[in-house]
Amino acid sequence: MALPACSESQPPNQTGEAQSTKTTAQSQPPSAQPPATTAQHETLGTTGQGGAPSTIGAAPVLSTDDFVKTAAMSDMFEIQSSQLALTKQPDDDTKPFAQKMVDDHKTTSSELKSLVDSGKVKVKLPEALDDKHQKMLNDLRAKNGKDFDQSYDHIQQQAHQEAVDLFQKYSQTGDNGDLKQWASKTLPHLKEHLAMAEKLK
Repeated sequence: MALPACSESQPPNQTGEAQSTKTTAQSQPPSAQPPATTAQHETLGTTGQGGAPSTIGAAPVLSTDDFVKTAAMSDMFEIQSSQLALTKQPDDDTKPFAQKMVDDHKTTSSELKSLVDSGKVKVKLPEALDDKHQKMLNDLRAKNGKDFDQSYDHIQQQAHQEAVDLFQKYSQTGDNGDLKQWASKTLPHLKEHLAMAEKLK
């Protein structure tokens, strides 16, 4: 009890050595690996930069090229599928919806083309539907009556949910100021379209 520091005279497994070992352990790594690892994850999650895309925290940034091509393809499909719907004698709620889709998506398609033509957005617009959307259009074309209405309504719900997600992501993370502003302005209209599509029966 007199001098606990003199641990040499005590057996190795008594409190003196245990205390000194504990003291050594406590004095060495207060700011060792765990905080550094956490900080590293926070940096990757916040910026989305580093050697590999981060899957933790924030979603990867959407490139301008991908956004423009996906938005243009979406507009093209909306116009063509809705024009098709108007030739299929759709039911009472589908017909006005389809007409609004043709009108509104012609407007957004024209606005996007103006941004590209002005040089503010340097991306080549697609000129025709890709294989995925062409197949969807061909499948719709082969249907009639209630079968067509149900398929068209379902596709519209899915397509507009994807469009809302796309425009929301670019309006938050996009790297082209003019295009980002346009995405923010267009987003409320797409949310309105989605709400209308979800009410189709």
